Amino acid sequence: MNVNKIEENIYEITPKALMVRLQGKIERFQMNVPVRIYANEYILERIKQDRTLDQISNVACLPGIRKHAIALSDAHQGYGFCIGGVAGTDAETGMISPGGVGYDINCGVRLIRTSLEEKDVKKIMPNLLDSIFRNIPSGLGSKGKLNISYSDLDDVLNNGLNWALDKGYALENDLKHCEENGFLMDANADIISQKAKQRAIKQLGSLGSGNHFIEIQRVDEIYNENIAKKLGIIKKNQIAVMVHTGSRALGHQVCTDSLRNIEKAMKNYQIRVPDRELACVPANTPEAQNYLSQMASAANFGFCNRQLITHWLRESFQNVFKEDLDALDLNLIYGVCHNILKIEEHEVNGEKMMLNIHRKGATRAFPPGHPELPQDYKEIGQPALIPGTMGSASYLCVGKPKAMELSFGSTAHGSGRVMSRSKAKRSYWGNQIKEELSKKGILVKAASIQVIAEEAPGAYKDIDQVVNVSHELDIVEKVVRFVPIGVVKG
Repeated sequence: MNVNKIEENIYEITPKALMVRLQGKIERFQMNVPVRIYANEYILERIKQDRTLDQISNVACLPGIRKHAIALSDAHQGYGFCIGGVAGTDAETGMISPGGVGYDINCGVRLIRTSLEEKDVKKIMPNLLDSIFRNIPSGLGSKGKLNISYSDLDDVLNNGLNWALDKGYALENDLKHCEENGFLMDANADIISQKAKQRAIKQLGSLGSGNHFIEIQRVDEIYNENIAKKLGIIKKNQIAVMVHTGSRALGHQVCTDSLRNIEKAMKNYQIRVPDRELACVPANTPEAQNYLSQMASAANFGFCNRQLITHWLRESFQNVFKEDLDALDLNLIYGVCHNILKIEEHEVNGEKMMLNIHRKGATRAFPPGHPELPQDYKEIGQPALIPGTMGSASYLCVGKPKAMELSFGSTAHGSGRVMSRSKAKRSYWGNQIKEELSKKGILVKAASIQVIAEEAPGAYKDIDQVVNVSHELDIVEKVVRFVPIGVVKG
């Protein structure tokens, strides 16, 4: 793949014909827009180690795609789209592709501040982790502890965080400081398959497995004190908690169901794509609208899932520290989605237009003044959360105006893998990783030792370099760097 450096941290693949083998035959596809890769030399070399560049070049062939297809600094191989991929298609006639969102619909991250300092939690960290582990179900196939009816589940799917607020699991501030206020209005629980609902009904309020986590973190560095204070971060060694999970089995089943329907419809619309994992249909078709409603339902489940975890986190802190919520200041700074499709207005070649923005492993990073921002964040820009590994660091950033020009208001969503889970399990021994982290002052409580091996810090890119690319491009501004001191893994 011919990759050209056009500016510092910006690389490009110019539009060209791609020769692709499909079902034993070589077929020709034309890239409709250039590919932009936001990376430094270190990151680009790691991106080149898998099929990321091929996948994002295939995305550039989608009918109706506008401006450019983007691989962010955490990009790595995924299903159809690379993870760390962003693409905008014409809102009416451009393609809608479930592969541009992925199987874990509305996987996302939220950051909760506290009034505590490291010295307050260090000695009782084992007790705190035990309490969290007991309160919040985690691990592969884990079930939530709520006993809800299918009617309740439909309410969750249709109403998102509004359901959690009505049931006493959320504060008003939780909705205000969540992307989309924790609710996508196009949801329709009636069109979610019974199989998807059966998989979902026992999982609401559970962490799951893989790279999902709850991290107790301390403030390691404050880069912008004024913005940090507006977000409730006032000093080094202050404690915050980060939660990362998504829509669990529901999102996976919704994606599976939608892909099956869309693959069939492609023949009727005579759509060809260079990779069957990029199955897509025009946005103005019934199949596309059906997917968007199902995706919104799964997204609402994901919002509620993280909210219930937040509620039980608050209970764990209250039980361990014997303080009330106000004293502990367990307030949500912000919650972001990073596997989602949104219809947004963006400028393309000097013209404002509505686009279907596919974010696959990408975090929204809107600049100051954007109408989507909560009122108290209008002047500073949208908080963008970029977690690292359990052995490195995580970042709280804010969106900058350049993001709208370069990346459709998007930034990286994490470190980005450089090693598959299976290879990580062959390369690392979970108990050894746990011991090494303990020596660094990081306690880990996991549902299995295997998960610790899969999530070994060495299986990921350097988070500092990933975030620095977006910071140096003025897509985001670094505000706070956190380091983990206690980790719960699914």
